[in-house]
Amino acid sequence: MTRDIIMTQDGGHLELLTTGGELAAAGSGVVVVPASMVTATDYARFAQKLSEALGRPVHTFNRRGRGDSSPQPDDYTLEADIRDLHDVMKHTSSTDVFGHSFGGAVALHAARTLPVERLAVYDPAVSVNHSVKADWTPDYERATAAGDYDRALAILIKGVETGGAFARMPLSMLTLANKLAAGTPLGKQMRELMTCGVREIKAVIAADMPAEPFVELPLETLIVVGEKSPAYFGVACGQIHDILSGSSYTILPGYGHDGPNKAPDKLISELSEFFSG
Repeated sequence: MTRDIIMTQDGGHLELLTTGGELAAAGSGVVVVPASMVTATDYARFAQKLSEALGRPVHTFNRRGRGDSSPQPDDYTLEADIRDLHDVMKHTSSTDVFGHSFGGAVALHAARTLPVERLAVYDPAVSVNHSVKADWTPDYERATAAGDYDRALAILIKGVETGGAFARMPLSMLTLANKLAAGTPLGKQMRELMTCGVREIKAVIAADMPAEPFVELPLETLIVVGEKSPAYFGVACGQIHDILSGSSYTILPGYGHDGPNKAPDKLISELSEFFSG
């Protein structure tokens, strides 16, 4: 894996991690747009396996507020990530994109206007006809402002419903679990990304739209939903798939929202076949 810092249109910078860079002669790479409460390094195994399967590079970048990338602006909107994705695509000469969760929402909105040839998304956190609800965000922000980060994280985990069994725990028990995990690498990372996370949820809600504008997506679009993922991902994806005549829709059996981070062979083979054309 190699690391690079690239400049953005607005004078910022992004940290870019490339796996399989020595394979560049075999064709352009695939750009991975990460989810909300994670960093590019959380996709290391996924990138390695996909690069080996494709025989092409895989480029994963830290979105704003993560790693060595520029901070997320206070007036953040989805457009900031769309512009950054465009810069990464130009820098890497890549036209294939994979987006996970919030990164999937970025990719879906971006691919309506950017020169994306093949688009694959997994559990995209896109809001179609108000499929994503965020009535929990005021409580989250109040807890954060009060410095009660353990409770704020509990509200976030229950709100997005992506934590599996943890998300189903009572709020008090989940708050205690967060307190006990505060010193772990995952606990520290979650706290570091809390502010970015709530801005991104708000950006998803602000970008809510009907399914029809997504007809502008590339003809070759693959939509994957985890079998154990929260139902609202499937609601939005079903509506987008219905208006895209050339799209493929599949369910990854046995996996939930963190499927890409676990990089199961079934997902890798499906993505490899899709991106190989």
